[in-house]
Amino acid sequence: MIIGIDASRATRAQRTGTEGYAYFLIHALIDLAGERGHQLRLYFNQPPQAELFPEADYVEQLVMPLPRLWTHVRLAWELHRRPPDVFFTPAHVIPFTYHHPSVATVHDLGYHHFPEAHTRQQLAYLRWSTRHNGRSARCVITDSLATQTDLHSFYKVPQNKIHVVYPGVDPGLQPVMDGSEIAAVLQKYGVTPPYLLYLSTLQPRKNLLRLIRAYVQSGVPHQLVIAGKRGWLAEPILDEIFHLDMATAKRIILPGFVPDADKGALLSGATALLYPSLYEGFGFPVLEAQVCGTAVLTANTSSLPEITGDDSAFLVDPLDTAAIADGIKQLATDATLRDKLAQRGLVNVQRFTWEKTAVQVLDVLEAAVAGETAVQRA
Repeated sequence: MIIGIDASRATRAQRTGTEGYAYFLIHALIDLAGERGHQLRLYFNQPPQAELFPEADYVEQLVMPLPRLWTHVRLAWELHRRPPDVFFTPAHVIPFTYHHPSVATVHDLGYHHFPEAHTRQQLAYLRWSTRHNGRSARCVITDSLATQTDLHSFYKVPQNKIHVVYPGVDPGLQPVMDGSEIAAVLQKYGVTPPYLLYLSTLQPRKNLLRLIRAYVQSGVPHQLVIAGKRGWLAEPILDEIFHLDMATAKRIILPGFVPDADKGALLSGATALLYPSLYEGFGFPVLEAQVCGTAVLTANTSSLPEITGDDSAFLVDPLDTAAIADGIKQLATDATLRDKLAQRGLVNVQRFTWEKTAVQVLDVLEAAVAGETAVQRA
């Protein structure tokens, strides 16, 4: 069969969670589709970087630039002109005029739980796109049971139409054992050990205001490194740091976006990853830290207990600043606790691979072409 895939989000140079999901999943699908005798048709809204995806005789890459309304005009026109057997959008929305078999991944519905963490325009778009994908797609993929539950609860999408398929972790990410390599990366970003690390986009949903206040309240001597590009409504987070006393503010480092080449060293050198997010459909940074053997503090809500298996991370109530502060203090001072969590994390993260994700996603795509919603698995 011919599988059309919206690859537009995979071309982003600074990949965050959804862009990384599209990029790594398409790579894994390319490897698997050939084995099953399928053809892939990848749609781009701009020329991809050289060798972004491997070339193969069963992979067609179509570049169709359009400055605005690419999805609902240019992509829609191409899909109507040459419809694939099934269309898959891993990180975006199905064109609203497209009614052939399709599958969409819905990553999270955190905006329903914390609407104040989004702008009004973003809320309107998220509600429309999620409802549209849920109704239009023959099958829907979610990253977690938590998102499956939300999708059924808020949009009444039938449970048998929703397939939970856990994403993988960047296969290129490895723990860095060389102290000089870690030291070079830390010097690059002005970081001095010991340090605690947050690594994700700076936006309200990530609970950074409480994290900063909990860090101050904990009184630990570590630096707090808040790494990631600025997202929407990031200004209050920066203002919180600006209004701290000078000595405390100087211990909070803002290196900005960290490229993949430096991520392993930054994670490996950290005392712990702090990720008490208000809501996550999955939570890639948690698993990335576990790959690098770093202890994790994260929230006891949404998908986070699900992906950590309850015992491989220090779980806290993300709305309780004192609980976050206590967790920070325990992880900063108790090496035995950190080692225990790190060892459990290394075991836990083995559950998540892109090869396994691709197999399950391709099963769903095949079921959609067959006119089915449920997937039979051995």
